[in-house]
Amino acid sequence: MRGFILLLLAAAVASVGLAQVSVHVGVEPVCPYGYYDVAPYTCAPAGYYGPEWFDGGVFIGVGPWFHGHENFRGFVDNRFHPDHGYKGPFPERGEKYDPGRRVDHSHFKGSEMRDGHGQVHKHD
Repeated sequence: MRGFILLLLAAAVASVGLAQVSVHVGVEPVCPYGYYDVAPYTCAPAGYYGPEWFDGGVFIGVGPWFHGHENFRGFVDNRFHPDHGYKGPFPERGEKYDPGRRVDHSHFKGSEMRDGHGQVHKHD
């Protein structure tokens, strides 16, 4: 009987070792000017991301949906982030891009450099 109990115990321990953990973040938000790099991935207003975050007018993603190259670095303007006091309007998911709100290199004033996963990097 004691051998049978040890066998059951060993089987229970072995099955626990086979457990898997997975995290599903869902589908990428569809936002006209990008989305913030933290959950709940709210749409960011025009002017938060610099032009380097867009390829042919399409946002390259951030966080779990980042589509840029491994060493990518781009500027953000924290004046448009709610954690830094922004209280203005936010676009809705699925809202259409308005070319009149586009911010080009000559008019963008980035305050912080980040990689595609939301990590802050020093810049000159």
